[in-house]
Formats: sequence, C-alpha cells, structure tokens
Amino acid sequence: MLVYGGGWKSGDKSQNEAMARYLAAKGYFVVSAEYRLSGEALYPAAVYDLKSAVRWIRGHAKDYGRHIEFVTVMGCSAGGQLAAMLGITNNKISYEDRQGNSFQSSTIQAVIDMDGILAFKHPESEEGPAASLWLGGTYAEAPANWEDASPLNHVDKQTVPFLFINSSLPRFHAGRDDMIRKMNELGIYSEIHTIPDTPHPFWFFNPWFEPVMKHVTDFLKAQKKNHAKHPRF
Repeated sequence: MLVYGGGWKSGDKSQNEAMARYLAAKGYFVVSAEYRLSGEALYPAAVYDLKSAVRWIRGHAKDYGRHIEFVTVMGCSAGGQLAAMLGITNNKISYEDRQGNSFQSSTIQAVIDMDGILAFKHPESEEGPAASLWLGGTYAEAPANWEDASPLNHVDKQTVPFLFINSSLPRFHAGRDDMIRKMNELGIYSEIHTIPDTPHPFWFFNPWFEPVMKHVTDFLKAQKKNHAKHPRF
C-alpha cells in the first residue's frame, strides 16, 4: 500500500503512479491509498483512514485474484511518517475507528519509510506550521498530539521491520537513529539507505528512481521470505 506525502495538507494518490506501475510490473498487488488531509480532519484521522484502507485490501483482494497475508506500507515524506505510524500500532485499537470492513485485520507486516520523520519534537526535527496545522496547534498548544504522532515514542515488540530510504537532508529523518536503537534492543530488523546529494523528493526523479526501487524490491522479497518462515502477525 502506497501513501503519498505533502506535509499532511496537500497531495493525492496520483503522486504514487510511477512507483505503483513499477511494483505492479514486478508482480506486486499495489494499492495507492487516500487519506484525509489537515484541511479536512486533524490527527489521528489520517491514521484511521489508512488502517481502514488496509482492511479494504484484505477484504477485496479476492476480487483481484489475490489472497493477502503480507502487507507492506510504503510512504514518502508525510506519507512515510504515516506508514511508520501503521508499523508501530498493530493491534492497538485506539488508533482506528473500525469503520468499514471491520471484520478484517488492519495489521501490517513491514514498512518502507522514505524521508518521513519519526519524531515531531526532537533535536533533529524542524517541524513547524504544517505539523501544527495537522496536530491541532503548536507543541506548546497540543503537546500530546505531537508526542503521540511520533512513531519513535511507540516502538515495542509489535513494531514491524522497517526500511528507511533517506535523502541527504537530516531533518527529514528526525528520530530515525533513536528509533533504530530501540528496535535493535527488541531484535526487530531495520535497514537504511541514504541516497547521497539528494533533494527531499528524490523518489520522483532520475537518476534516483531506479536504485531506490531496487532497494524497495530487495527489501520486499527478503521480508516476505522471512515472514513465510517466521510469521509475526
């Protein structure tokens, strides 16, 4: 499942078309999900929407001749942060509203985070107006949301394996290294590829698109194989 970015306030799923076509050509069943932006609904509505989308995938896969056991969520920028939220909230009922396909599971098995932050309030973070708009105020006004929306704060034994693909701009992976340290302590797999000399939206452009997607497909193959041997959810 692909999740677009745009500072939680703009964008749409058409931004994922090139990646979706690439993955579909490799044999993957790909869904590009929509979610409510900050002008429509504040956090955690987007998390609710994406968990609902996972349930939709599981409920409708048979319509496309598929049986779904392994779901990876890949997000870019704000979409990466949201993908990470799904990867650290498996089986946590407070993060979903159970609307639609409620009998299906919203659990996922892996996350690919492209330049999505892992902590809103962190020495590496530079989040400001866009985050405030989505989180219901500045950190001083809505500290609980800023902390709750930070995947770094929720790492536990249910956290799934992560692939981090990052630009050369540190602010777009705020909290990543701290999160990996927590995951290492729990024995949860993570992998990092930092693409040198890249702007933030590197995934849209050549010469980076092909090598980025190679990292993605290598990770997908390895994690699916590992899940077949050692299923976690």
